[in-house]
Amino acid sequence: MKRPTIADIAERAGVSKGAVSYALNGQPGVSEATRQRIIAIAREIGFNPNSAARALSGARAAAVGLTLSRPARILSVEPFFMGLISGFEAELASRSYALTLQLVDSPEQEVEVYRRWWGERRVDGVFVSDLRDGDVRIPVLQELQLPAVVIGGPGETGAISQVWSDDAGAVAEAVRYLAALGHRRIARVSGMPELLHTRARGRAFDEVCRSLGFESAVTLPADYTGEEGGRATRQLLMRADRPTAVIYDNDVMAVAGLAVAQEMGLRVPTELSIVAWDDSPLCRLVHPALTALSRDIATYGARAARQLLAAIAGEPVGNVEAAQARLTPRGSTAPPA
Repeated sequence: MKRPTIADIAERAGVSKGAVSYALNGQPGVSEATRQRIIAIAREIGFNPNSAARALSGARAAAVGLTLSRPARILSVEPFFMGLISGFEAELASRSYALTLQLVDSPEQEVEVYRRWWGERRVDGVFVSDLRDGDVRIPVLQELQLPAVVIGGPGETGAISQVWSDDAGAVAEAVRYLAALGHRRIARVSGMPELLHTRARGRAFDEVCRSLGFESAVTLPADYTGEEGGRATRQLLMRADRPTAVIYDNDVMAVAGLAVAQEMGLRVPTELSIVAWDDSPLCRLVHPALTALSRDIATYGARAARQLLAAIAGEPVGNVEAAQARLTPRGSTAPPA
């Protein structure tokens, strides 16, 4: 079956193709009654009206958006976002909603994307990730009254709901586990320092290490890539008081850290224990398999999608705390030699 065209609408409505174009683009030249009849015919035959026509008719876009201030090279190897998106899609597909994804360079560019999407009625709502302190996106979303759900937190998001899990509790569990194995020099390779969840993990790491008397605990910042994770690992392992255990903020950096340890002749886990944040197939395929903080990312994404669809429908939505990541011990952790 061929895709419906403007000519098909014109034939059914008994008007010219020009009149159809005027009607669907919100331009003068046709009466209001004719405009509404043309829009109704377009819907009936499955013609996809452009954004101006959707705005005019009040129809929903049946799409939600996700913008990410991350380089494409990071997403190509980042299991977390692939799992999150699979959770979105599982829920959205059941409601015949599409997901629109756009990569940008900064939160300010994300704001411009939101304005354009909402003004053109391209999306009915958005997912917001990588929350920051004083996040510039939140007041704009409230000003636009664009339905949104923040993934991560908790933070200051006004009336915009959040779906989050207790990162601080998970960090504390990982540090206490390593301490129970006998480790006293524990380090952390973090994600991007400006992100709220990175800061929450950092505070928790520092607090639990202080409470255990680990004065040499150190955090080096990275950006979730293997390159930066490897660089940070080399810096840590070249120290005179090198750590006997390292916690990484994602699985990609942890795998890179394992490769660097082997490159430098250190045995894992007897000379260096490794813990990865967010379990994935990567953690299970390397040797030794990586101890990881595990959570069901797809379920996390599906929960956020349900929250967003409820917000779009005008239903009251609140903040949701998902299950905390739990430690899954594997071959990359052991008592220090």
